[in-house]
Amino acid sequence: MASAAEQLASNLNFATFAKATDLKKRIWFTLGALLVYRLGTYIPIPGLNPDAFAQAFKSQSGGVLGMFNVFAGGAVERMAIFALGIMPYISASIIMQLMTSVVPSLEALKKEGEQGRKIINQYTRYGTVLLALVQAYGISIGLESGNGIVNNPGIFFQVSTVITLVGGTMFLMWLGEQITARGIGNGISLIIMAGIVAGMPRAISGTLELGRTGALSTGVILGIMVLAIVVIALIVFFERAQRRLLIQYPKRQVGNRMFQGDTSHLPLKLNTSGVIPPIFASSLLLLPATIAGFSNTTNLPGWMSSVLASLGHGQPLYLIFYGAMIAFFTFFYTAIVFNPKETADQLKKHSGFIPGYRPGERTADYIDYVLTRITVVGAVYLVAVCLLPEFLITATGVPFYLGGTSLLIVVSVTLDTVAQIQGHLIAHQYEGLIKKSKLRGGKRSR
Repeated sequence: MASAAEQLASNLNFATFAKATDLKKRIWFTLGALLVYRLGTYIPIPGLNPDAFAQAFKSQSGGVLGMFNVFAGGAVERMAIFALGIMPYISASIIMQLMTSVVPSLEALKKEGEQGRKIINQYTRYGTVLLALVQAYGISIGLESGNGIVNNPGIFFQVSTVITLVGGTMFLMWLGEQITARGIGNGISLIIMAGIVAGMPRAISGTLELGRTGALSTGVILGIMVLAIVVIALIVFFERAQRRLLIQYPKRQVGNRMFQGDTSHLPLKLNTSGVIPPIFASSLLLLPATIAGFSNTTNLPGWMSSVLASLGHGQPLYLIFYGAMIAFFTFFYTAIVFNPKETADQLKKHSGFIPGYRPGERTADYIDYVLTRITVVGAVYLVAVCLLPEFLITATGVPFYLGGTSLLIVVSVTLDTVAQIQGHLIAHQYEGLIKKSKLRGGKRSR
């Protein structure tokens, strides 16, 4: 028999949405904040020669700059005030997650609950400022090294560029926090998704233009469309897949009453690491090609040139390293964000246990065993989805990335946002039921 929450969820419709005034306000606030973000990606930093920079960016679009440009919604391509995007905050968050597992004082803060989380978030903001300062200064120096990119090189340009880019990143961080608090969904993730989605129309139009000119046949384009739907369905399936471990709680006595033991489930996601492994793997693999592109490639040794050529898109060595690094970071990041021993201790603290396993160390070993097995499946899934666009580009020359990090982010954030919207609608229905019951109770009391 369906639970009350499932029955309410099945009754959700547009009429319910129309009555949820608070949810509509949150959605409008989110859309307005994302519109402000998109406008900022078209405001260039002062002191640049747009034509010279566009030519320089075109020669480096296949490296790390091209990947960051996708996440920043084209802001890097235009060197806008939001060119750094929200990536310094993402990097600082990942560093803090790693440090909380290594530094005992930070691990103790993490266990303090809400107060500890606020302190860790403040440290993350400080780290974001530091990373943004370093990256902005590096960008200013790199722009000045280009031929004719900067109109008036010097200390004034460097200072103004650093202030502009760091201020843009901090504004986006604040905007993301406002969306999370006053809007719908995770603000930081929605900002990244908005940047990726903004570039999809151009990628799709480029693919259709290849079909119009005859570079791609109609059958290939139709096949790509069908394959895109299949990949999206595959991502949805694996992102929602869970391995649920049965948790039982013993009978307990409260006063003179004996309560029956409850059962619950410990959900273990198939892909616990999310989109972090592809981002790490792509950044590390594209970094050597980007550095070589900015340096004088004619002075490079012959063996280094051969290695850089082998690490190009579609090359066998690149595909092998890419897949291996995604698998490695999947296990590494899963071990960072999920601690089986801590989970087992929490179960033991609340008198919960997994049937057939003693609380404590045996339970932790079993959870670790199950988590390792499902992480293998999750790693294979991430490798398959991320390597698919590489094979597609090599085989057809299509410029539209069918899978990979971008599509993973878009689908994951969409699923999370839809789940939050559904949660708000269910809460609104519960509030309506409670109000009706109170009114009926008041009438009966009369």
